[in-house]
Amino acid sequence: MVDESSIEREMLLHGQRVSYREAGRGARHAVLLVHGLAASSLTWEPVIAPLGRHLHVLAPDLLGHGSSEAPRSGDYSLGGFATGLRDFLVALDVERVTIVGHSFGGGVAMQFAHQFPEMTERVVLVSSGGLGHDLTLALRAASLPGTGLVLRSAASLTPRWMRRTVQRIAHAVGSVPRSDVDGVHAAWESFADHGTRGAFVQTARGALEPSGQRLDGAQRLHLLSEVPVLLVGGDRDKVIPLEHTLAAHERLAGSRLEVVGGAGHFPHAEQPLRFAALLREFVDDTAPADGSREALRRRILGIPSLTAVTDAATG
Repeated sequence: MVDESSIEREMLLHGQRVSYREAGRGARHAVLLVHGLAASSLTWEPVIAPLGRHLHVLAPDLLGHGSSEAPRSGDYSLGGFATGLRDFLVALDVERVTIVGHSFGGGVAMQFAHQFPEMTERVVLVSSGGLGHDLTLALRAASLPGTGLVLRSAASLTPRWMRRTVQRIAHAVGSVPRSDVDGVHAAWESFADHGTRGAFVQTARGALEPSGQRLDGAQRLHLLSEVPVLLVGGDRDKVIPLEHTLAAHERLAGSRLEVVGGAGHFPHAEQPLRFAALLREFVDDTAPADGSREALRRRILGIPSLTAVTDAATG
């Protein structure tokens, strides 16, 4: 029997607190939802309940984000986050997942799929980072020296009522998608916490540079050549250009693409029912990836699978 209600839980991993949301326990397929930089599992709240009716949903707060621990000496690299997700799933005795990454979480999702193919059934990238170099100016600035001091000063000098007022005004003006405004507001609120602020700075410096994104996962898209991949983007995204998602779709034969009209950087939050239906359909209609060592070896060496060869011959 599937329990579709969303529950907030905590666990200790390596002595560090990890907070997560869970729904749909008992469902056949598991999905792991990975949020973006300076965000938390709350970004997935609009889709957790509809997804939980059919899928086992797990949405953790990454290390240094949300209600999870923010150790000063934590590993805030893509590889560190991916390993943390592996340990999280092992602790819950979940063997394989469809991993869904939003923004920076898309880069984490790709890294997870590269490091742990045996645990990866499918990959879904939503407004994903790591697919190109361009990036909004505000995030590029986060990689500059002194960012931590600037954020601390801004958080302490800007009272909460003022931040809420700015949020309401931005909603009323409507020039920026509502979910984008809410995402910026949530990030700003989180910077009031010293540990979260420090984790953000460390993470940003590892992934970003003043000219744009430091890491380019597009160079390793071939490692997903036999993995079902769904790419989702909003046509009003001002944070990460939609062109990155479109280019990844062109490079990754067999991938699926969904462009959400009128949506900004958070298409899953703006149209949650559409997103939930899309994700469920994707899981139902695709066979999980072969997570064997031989399949990984083929992808690394660029050797087409027997299925791909047969399809090309019959096509």
